[in-house]
Amino acid sequence: MYQSFIGLEVHIHLLTKTKVFCGCRSAFGDEPNANVCPVCMGYPGVLPSLNIEAMRMGCMVARSLNCRIPEKTWFERKQYFYPDMPKNYQISQFASPLGQEGFVELEGRGRHPGSRPVKKRVRIKECHLEEDAGKMIHTGAVSLLDYNRAGVSLLEIVTEPDMENGDEAELFIHQLRRMVRYLGVCDGNMEEGSLRADANVSINFPGRGLGKKVEIKNLNSSRFVRLALDYEIKRQGELLDAGKTVIQETRLWNENRDETMPMRQKENAQDYRYFPEPDLPVFVPGEAFLKSVEDALVELPQVRVRRLAEDYGLTGEQADLICEEKAQADYFEEAAAEAVKRGLEKRTAAGRIANFLLTGIKHILNREGIPAHQIGQLKLTPRRLAALTAALVLGQVSGRNGKEALEAALAEDRDPEELIRERGWEQITDPAKIAEAVKAVAAAEAGAVAEARQTAAGDKRRRTLTAFLVGKVLSATGGRAEAKLARTQVEALIQQG
Repeated sequence: MYQSFIGLEVHIHLLTKTKVFCGCRSAFGDEPNANVCPVCMGYPGVLPSLNIEAMRMGCMVARSLNCRIPEKTWFERKQYFYPDMPKNYQISQFASPLGQEGFVELEGRGRHPGSRPVKKRVRIKECHLEEDAGKMIHTGAVSLLDYNRAGVSLLEIVTEPDMENGDEAELFIHQLRRMVRYLGVCDGNMEEGSLRADANVSINFPGRGLGKKVEIKNLNSSRFVRLALDYEIKRQGELLDAGKTVIQETRLWNENRDETMPMRQKENAQDYRYFPEPDLPVFVPGEAFLKSVEDALVELPQVRVRRLAEDYGLTGEQADLICEEKAQADYFEEAAAEAVKRGLEKRTAAGRIANFLLTGIKHILNREGIPAHQIGQLKLTPRRLAALTAALVLGQVSGRNGKEALEAALAEDRDPEELIRERGWEQITDPAKIAEAVKAVAAAEAGAVAEARQTAAGDKRRRTLTAFLVGKVLSATGGRAEAKLARTQVEALIQQG
């Protein structure tokens, strides 16, 4: 039995309008090599200039990861001899990263069926700001280079080797992705490369510390992080079981074969030959800068999940799903507050709105092709949802007609209250009016009434006939009769026999 040690290096593209050391546009999907200039292409004699917004966003992430921001920080040149970095070095941070010695609390389950619950602290070694490399596209015997990405603001978050399996690493990626989206500093689109991870893993006998480290490069989904790490732990264990030695190297994940494959021998810091970047001054974060960082921070997802569960009486699962996207959580809280203004008890309103969000509205978003983080595009505003919820809870409309009102409000971009009044969908709660419908149904379905009267109370057949007759009453009133009153009167009718 071996002990495993996992550390992650997560790279996120910061949502700055321009690149980190020049004024070129920073955007995904533009025409290849359209967003380049002499600075990011490494022409002789050009001078970089720090994008202060990239530094501010980086410090926001660092603070959210409980990191310490040093009194001063600076940049180094990291020798990087690859075709996708035209300068042949990368401007990065090594000796004094902008965020140091933080931590994150992992809590929850992995994102796949059968995952194990996780509750542990993962230390953050550092967060450092650097420029990204370009993109290489290999087509047969030809390699193409797109330098649009070269120089884009990139924040690297490095953990200590505190995780032990793929589930924990997958959960870390998920929590980090959600956090940076809440902060508005990264879109988290792993399929576009704006969030990607390298994983370092080693195994050893318990109590003997770290083993030989293997790095798995460029994992572009949290699922691949989990699969690659679990595979690699198994592979290294089989090597040690056979009396062989694990080689310190860099490997790639082959998603088609579900295995890691050798890439190159692992480099270390000496191989990169870091030295201070002579063209950029030391950055000293002043009081105004630090205040701007603190002012930009928001309530983080894990904190909000706990608050929503406690304040609104939601289950942990409901709160977690609602808080998956900040816009969705904002929508929920706004709708709940509006429903309370309409006379509903806070937890009652929240429970109904949560059910709406996680079932009917989720279905509508999927149908309309609206992602959850763009829920604001939905024509059913929080105020309209609150009005519909209040009408349902206060018995002003039936569940059936409530669904009709929901669909009509979306299709016609109108208030549900107006539609309910205009189309006569108000619920009938007058016993006399319901009695008229019951009498008409009894006449039309005399056979069913007679059979129910001849069947013993509590018998399954009698319950079935009662439900049938109640359904007929509801149908006769266009779904407007209050269901409990209708059932009470149908049961009384049957007992009269």
